[in-house]
Amino acid sequence: MSPALAAALSIAVLVLALAIVHVPLGDYIARLLTSARDNRVETGVYRLLRVDPRADQRWTTYLLSVLAFSVVGIVLLWILVSVQGLLPYANGTPNMPAAQGFNTAVSFVTNTNWQSYAGETALGYTVQAIGLTVQNFLSAAVGMAVMAALIRGFVRRATDRLGNFWVDLTRLSLRLLLPLSFLAAIVLVIGGVIQNLHAPTDVTTLAAGTQTLPGGLVASQEAIKELGTNGGGYFNANSAHPFENPSALTNLFEVFLMLVIPFSLPRTFGTMVGSAKQGLAILSVMVVLWAGALAAVLASENARGGIATQAAGAALEGKEVRFGIPLSALFAVTSTATSTGAVDATHSSFSGFGGGVLMLNMLLGEISPGGTGSGIYGILMLAVVTVFIAGLMVGRTPTYLGKRIGGAEMKWVAGYLLVTPAVVLLGTGVALSVDAGRSAVLNRGPHALSEIAYAFASAGNNNGSAFAGLSANSDFYNITLGLAMLIGRLLPIALVLGLAGTLARQPVLAAQTSGTLPTHRPQFVTMLVGVVVLVAGLTYLPALALGPIAEGLTR
Repeated sequence: MSPALAAALSIAVLVLALAIVHVPLGDYIARLLTSARDNRVETGVYRLLRVDPRADQRWTTYLLSVLAFSVVGIVLLWILVSVQGLLPYANGTPNMPAAQGFNTAVSFVTNTNWQSYAGETALGYTVQAIGLTVQNFLSAAVGMAVMAALIRGFVRRATDRLGNFWVDLTRLSLRLLLPLSFLAAIVLVIGGVIQNLHAPTDVTTLAAGTQTLPGGLVASQEAIKELGTNGGGYFNANSAHPFENPSALTNLFEVFLMLVIPFSLPRTFGTMVGSAKQGLAILSVMVVLWAGALAAVLASENARGGIATQAAGAALEGKEVRFGIPLSALFAVTSTATSTGAVDATHSSFSGFGGGVLMLNMLLGEISPGGTGSGIYGILMLAVVTVFIAGLMVGRTPTYLGKRIGGAEMKWVAGYLLVTPAVVLLGTGVALSVDAGRSAVLNRGPHALSEIAYAFASAGNNNGSAFAGLSANSDFYNITLGLAMLIGRLLPIALVLGLAGTLARQPVLAAQTSGTLPTHRPQFVTMLVGVVVLVAGLTYLPALALGPIAEGLTR
């Protein structure tokens, strides 16, 4: 079987699997978020936290709960990595320096999982398990909880209540993420991913050298790393390491894990708003953007534009021979489009245009399909922009799902759209203007700009992947990227919840008029795709032109 045919069959199997689980999983999540019943374990959690599960929160209270939970998580994880040398199963790993500990704590709490360290040498098994893995569950659940609050803003009428953050967080963690991760970990163990507490072992190679074979609870962390669109690797090589990702089959399964919840959440949205067609419209936009990015990267990596690529037949530098160009491109596109940030190939070694598409996936806001929860609330913010523009075009008051979109609503949306560009572009500008930022880049020319811009795009959009030529383990980058992750996660959440509160206070309009844009038809899908591309293009085109586009044109 030819590599092209094998890749096509792999993608077809992936799409089929996602299609099979789309409806049942999406409906199950909707039932979780709308049910009035709690099980015994959840009731025990509420009692432990002294939470009233029947208390319906205003958007400000919901936001304060998110912020308090996130701040406490950062502090606890920062303390944990700072004293890890005293913990069991530390395997001789030293305590993390303060700046790197801050960066790591913020990274995992914000669902970014940016790593300025090598996992197998910098962290012990205890921190990996009770620190990073636990935050992988919780940060993913936070994103979906915020999504649920925004959907309730569209559904509810004449109220200032959006649900209960603690109930949403508990249910999503215990009834969705935990059981799915348990099943995924079993599959990964069967596929060859390690799961043990063995200390690192030195072995003698066939060439009479010495190699250290690491151990660790890898499968359990790998499962939620992909399922929760987190991305932090147990090892420095991330999903290119054979103990994390042994074969092409596990590679395809990990891609499935990254996509299964984000591509099912449009169904959740449609079910909760009472119209499956609305969910299909959002899903269609996500699929178009994801498929377009995959086609562009595949074309770029197979273009044979330089002497080396012509000799090899494709851009094979930095690619795992176990996966080749197609599966590496599939993994990279999925990882950057879902806010996961996991890698099975070196993104810095992708061609100029290929690496540019990966960066663009993040700059679009990671909505194709985006992270667990964050992809849905991100694309809904852009859907609001789309109906607002359509309303201006026909001279009618724009509405979306029966709610008027006026000046108050657009202030929240405009703020949301400005946060990430400000973080990415200002952060890149600061890094380029100081020696501490420039000296960490190993490359020169357009690729150097791409290295720095990619880092802040990854941090500001809570992705976590990186171009390998940036030495990010410095106080400057640990602090600036940590701040970018913190602002890029929490400020947009505040603006999303503010919009949700504004929408919830409105009544639902009785019926559409002749001037109302139907938001479940191909016309709206096309307009929304156009708005997504134009917003990112107008905002980031100069940076992209000076970085990956210039690099692509010179090769």
